[in-house]
Amino acid sequence: TWFVILCSSFLLLLFWGYFWLMARNDFNDFNWLVYNRSGEWRDETMPILASTTVGFSYVTFLLILALFHISLGQQLNLYWVHKMGVLATLLTTISGVIFVDDLWGDEWDILLASLQYTAPFLHLGALVTVTAISWLVAGYVVRRERSNIQVMVLFIYTVVLLALCLAPLTFTCPCIMDRHSLKPRPSVIGRRGAPMLAAENTVVSFNRALQHGASSLEADVTISVDGVPFLMRDHTLRRTTDVTKVFPARQYEDASFFNWTEIRSLNAGQWFLESDPYWTAASLTAKERSRIGNQTVCSLVEMLRLAAKADSSALLNIHKPPPEHPRYRSWFMDTLRAVQKAGIPLKRVTWTPDTDRGRVRGLHQTTSEKLSVEAIRQRGITSLTLHYSKASHKELQEYLANNVSVTVYPVNEPWLYSILWCSGVPSVSSDAPHVLRKVPYPIWLMSQSAYNFIWMTSDLVSVAIVIGVFFFQKWRMSGMQNYNPEHIMLSAVARRSSRDVNIMKEKLIFSGEA
Repeated sequence: TWFVILCSSFLLLLFWGYFWLMARNDFNDFNWLVYNRSGEWRDETMPILASTTVGFSYVTFLLILALFHISLGQQLNLYWVHKMGVLATLLTTISGVIFVDDLWGDEWDILLASLQYTAPFLHLGALVTVTAISWLVAGYVVRRERSNIQVMVLFIYTVVLLALCLAPLTFTCPCIMDRHSLKPRPSVIGRRGAPMLAAENTVVSFNRALQHGASSLEADVTISVDGVPFLMRDHTLRRTTDVTKVFPARQYEDASFFNWTEIRSLNAGQWFLESDPYWTAASLTAKERSRIGNQTVCSLVEMLRLAAKADSSALLNIHKPPPEHPRYRSWFMDTLRAVQKAGIPLKRVTWTPDTDRGRVRGLHQTTSEKLSVEAIRQRGITSLTLHYSKASHKELQEYLANNVSVTVYPVNEPWLYSILWCSGVPSVSSDAPHVLRKVPYPIWLMSQSAYNFIWMTSDLVSVAIVIGVFFFQKWRMSGMQNYNPEHIMLSAVARRSSRDVNIMKEKLIFSGEA
């Protein structure tokens, strides 16, 4: 029973650790969701990662010891302290899974996305593991005593091994392709600038994004009470400004109900240095810290002028004012006037939401809604901005085949950037343009024929080793069963002197007569 509980804990922690390893792409979004629920900004990923590492190391150590016990034919006897530790680890992990499912349920989709990148390697690792435990399975199954449990263990092991051998038939890996079919490198859009290097939606952040090769800038646009479009992701100013010090009585008020003079008086950079949301503040120079610490809220005009000067383009996510807002009916014209005032060519500006198409002339419109190709044509849309979990590899290929440009967000890790590159995606939106800049080529790329060879070879080698282990264990067990105590004792002293051998024989004869 405790061996089953120990194995269950190990497998659950393995799954849990893999999830957080892949979810690193979205750590900031997780903290943002926690902030929206609690009202306080804290980095909740660090305690989760620390506890997961400790729990996994502890359970793995116990499991290795348990396997050694079993291989030696001994029964597993855990001390009560370890039983409590294993149960606590298991219950804590289950609680974490329930919490994440409640708060961040959509993030489970990253597991399916990650398998497009990791499936071939996970397959090889699983195959090696199952092949290695064949020694224990064979030692248990080939015993002289026969039981239903032995038959069940052999059946389960055979099914698992067969499933692993055939698993690659279900894989969809974009990077298993002909090298010559690889599309050009996806362009990188600085999502709120380069928020890992400077406070999001500030001039410094956008400058850093351009310095690190971003071809476009993305920003969240809110309309102030006096009709000035400014850049702000949150509904309030609490997280990214010092509104709690300047306007403490209004800190929970919607950001759009401040006028531009009030907004401009707020500091929009010091929070980044204090909270260090991406663990990058320590790498900044004194000059960079001083510049970031003195940032104010950026207006839409400032950002567009910066994009125009860099011959870049802009993607605007516009937050419509609430119905009671004074600019509720004029938000469109306020935004359009800001675009015209910035002097950037209209064809280089794309915005969402996909509304007021009749009034938008010269501007590109995109939507974050997943639509069919027919619906896209009917609505006159030429581009989509989709979360990486919303479109499969097959759907992306269908969009691209019908000349629909697709931008995928958020893409902060090289592995995710690589599979989207192999999928032919023309552009990605990223919080980390400085990281993606260091990916000049997909991390791995393999032809179908090469992968088929590796797959078939590994399967054949694994099956051959497993069969060999079963035959060896059967021969070993039969040899041990054919030995009696006299044979064992005589073999042990075969190389001793004849006098010692005679004495040993006499002892065995007398013990047999007794």
